[in-house]
Amino acid sequence: MPKIDINKVAEILKKNQVAPALLRQIVEEMNLAAQPENGEEPPPAVKKQFCFLVSDPDGKLPAHDFAGWVLQIPENESAATTRERILRAAYDFNTTKKGRLLPVKTMGEAIENVPAKHFKEAQVWVKTKTPVLLLKTDNQLPTDDAKGKDARRHRLE
Repeated sequence: MPKIDINKVAEILKKNQVAPALLRQIVEEMNLAAQPENGEEPPPAVKKQFCFLVSDPDGKLPAHDFAGWVLQIPENESAATTRERILRAAYDFNTTKKGRLLPVKTMGEAIENVPAKHFKEAQVWVKTKTPVLLLKTDNQLPTDDAKGKDARRHRLE
């Protein structure tokens, strides 16, 4: 619903020759209604966690490099629900006028083309619209003593 300034409403009423006493009463009531209640506070921001959606169409994750997208979901939710959240946002987008003209058919198309408002409703926030490279590690640092000593010496100097 569009919001309109109270002063514009008053001008419209004045232009349509509303009695001054009635106009003043209406404007006062609108001003009271527009003021937030003292006890009302905006809801707290949703805490989010990061997750990475990997593009692995052939099921070869351990053997090859892949690209994917960085996403955020609410902190207290399971990362396993991320795929369903994206599907829900894509479905909602495909029911819109623009979505009917240019429907998204893949996860990549959905992440790149669906507007943020659809993702926000599904409580998933896309941090990278274009895929980023997934790097793999064996979680070990090199143990070569010569390289390790040189690296420590350069840091100390």
